[in-house]
Amino acid sequence: MMKRVLAILPLLGVVVLVQLVTSWTGTQFYLTQMTMAAYYSLLIIGLCVLMGYAGQISLGHAGFFAIGGYLSAALTTQNLMAHQEDGVVRLLDAAGLLLAGHDLYGAEFLVVSPWLAAIIAVMVAAIIAVLIGIPVLKLKGHYLAMATLGFGIIIYRLVLASSWFGEADGISGVPPFVLLPGLVVSGESAGRVQNYYIAWGVLLLGLFLLLNLIHSRVGRALRAIHGSEEAADAMGVNVSRFKLQTFVLSAVFAAIAGVLLTHFNGGIGPSEAGVMKSVRYVAIVAVGGMAHLWGALIMGVLLNFLSLRGVFGSYDDAVFGLILILIMLFAPNGILSILARKKTQRVLPDSAEG
Repeated sequence: MMKRVLAILPLLGVVVLVQLVTSWTGTQFYLTQMTMAAYYSLLIIGLCVLMGYAGQISLGHAGFFAIGGYLSAALTTQNLMAHQEDGVVRLLDAAGLLLAGHDLYGAEFLVVSPWLAAIIAVMVAAIIAVLIGIPVLKLKGHYLAMATLGFGIIIYRLVLASSWFGEADGISGVPPFVLLPGLVVSGESAGRVQNYYIAWGVLLLGLFLLLNLIHSRVGRALRAIHGSEEAADAMGVNVSRFKLQTFVLSAVFAAIAGVLLTHFNGGIGPSEAGVMKSVRYVAIVAVGGMAHLWGALIMGVLLNFLSLRGVFGSYDDAVFGLILILIMLFAPNGILSILARKKTQRVLPDSAEG
């Protein structure tokens, strides 16, 4: 465990250095995109474990992201004043799980607290992942990819057609998420530095948990499944259970990312559930290396940052589609595999001479 902590420390140093440099140079506006990139990367490292270690491709993870974001947004913006005398609402209010106040026009509102909304959203995403995963994970290869793609399309159409989810306009006016007194997830410029550290703190915690997972007995079982499900089963590995648990874990990471980014942005739109979002996540994992958490993390932050800064312009989706094609053709194991191969090629002649 200490090894994993020490491995993360240099990254933590880079995170602090980036914040200090932006402060010194008066470019703190970059921290907004770095914060958003961190939340997207939380989903990506969870997907990396599913694809690179459990060997299960998913083209529907934007759906889990949307489930987390949309449910949290809907619950924290739906005014319950008309139902305040209902038993359940009164019980939640008595337990301190509802927030009361006045909107900009002076009208009273009563909404679900962000903490409760986040817990409900993540639990719903986990339950749906179980219900979807039990039948879908029996499929392999492109059949599995098509099934998860179908799930993503269903979620996209649901949020686009539901008035409760704002239809094509999405949901706006999502309140800040008070994690702890003085620690708030919001998009206010005054809290830009704080939110940057919150996002990266969550990402580093997620990375630490996944690093421990892949270096544990569970991680060895997942690598065995990736290598050969039949051989893993013959060795006593419960293939179905491990695949399902990894699928649910990656869905939970996506839902948490959706919840936090929605509160940071103050809203969410249907594009977050779009098919191209799922393709983008798969492309980023492929670029970093499907079995390389660090590569997926680095590429996730870099490519999302460039995309959020508008570097790719109106060709954004086309760029990620092209990246996926090129990686599959020339570096199916990710960019890090190319660098590792070049390093090996330099070392081998020297070893031979010796």
